[in-house]
Amino acid sequence: MLERMNRRNFLELGVAASAAGLIPRGLAAQATAVAQRAAQASADASATPIQITNLYDNVYLLQGAGGNMVLQTGPDGNVLIDSSFAPAVPRIRDVIGTLSKNAAAGPGILINTHWHSDHTGGNEGLHSAGFTIFAQQNTRTRLSTSQTLKMFHVNTPASPPGAWPAITFESVLHLWRNGDSLDLVHFDPAHTDTDIYIHIHKANVLHIGDVWFNGFYPFIDEGTGGSIGGVIRAVETALALADTSTKIIPGHGPLGSKAGLQKFHGMLSAVRDKVAAFKAGGATEEEAIAKKPTAEFDAVMGTGMMSPDNFAGLVYRTL
Repeated sequence: MLERMNRRNFLELGVAASAAGLIPRGLAAQATAVAQRAAQASADASATPIQITNLYDNVYLLQGAGGNMVLQTGPDGNVLIDSSFAPAVPRIRDVIGTLSKNAAAGPGILINTHWHSDHTGGNEGLHSAGFTIFAQQNTRTRLSTSQTLKMFHVNTPASPPGAWPAITFESVLHLWRNGDSLDLVHFDPAHTDTDIYIHIHKANVLHIGDVWFNGFYPFIDEGTGGSIGGVIRAVETALALADTSTKIIPGHGPLGSKAGLQKFHGMLSAVRDKVAAFKAGGATEEEAIAKKPTAEFDAVMGTGMMSPDNFAGLVYRTL
């Protein structure tokens, strides 16, 4: 999501965000640290190995430097969900070449779960390799125009045209590939206003993108339609689709299950309710954060990219 910022942008993030009044001054350094970690992940993507987990006969989880990817192979060609950071493209292509069951079928299609560049950074390179990009129509809009990452007070330029989805949909798209059916369905605005889930039916695989950060507090992109309420509703949609055997793919973190997603939902709801009560009682954002609404979850969830305070601030601002 932060690949297009340069080092100077990162060093200026804390001052700019604080001066703009977008987040409390005390959180500016934490926001800068998040951006720096994302930049380092992008820089390391060309050297980061891609771990492969077989989810079903012809369906694989691919985990590297960026967001989690899923690959389906077969006679109809490859279906890849998300494209990580741009520097990861050679490694992605090597993995696809190793796993593909029918190289003669051509590269196939690439589906984006949402617009952030840790999930779309490889779009241009994979398009050049012959992939056709599918996404919800808002993803094309976001990628084809400059955007603002509000938490960091940073503008990101439009992606090159080769990275834009060529086939888009508004609400639902059904695909039949390699002996299975795939549903591509737009969530109402959640992590962003571009989020979709991809349900691969026979394989019983459900990729829900950054609606779920498995094992740590999520980033919610308040500048492009994200909100805590939207994330909670999207998680509820996913839970209704899943059964106890469904392999649920989060945008980040390990392979998940319905039970794990239910715990994530419980955390989101509990923190939302506490922050909402503080806000309704007249607490400012800084005062609400100081009350530590995430405290009961911090030992488990507080070691990821979003600090407890930054997450609580996002909840407050997006209620």
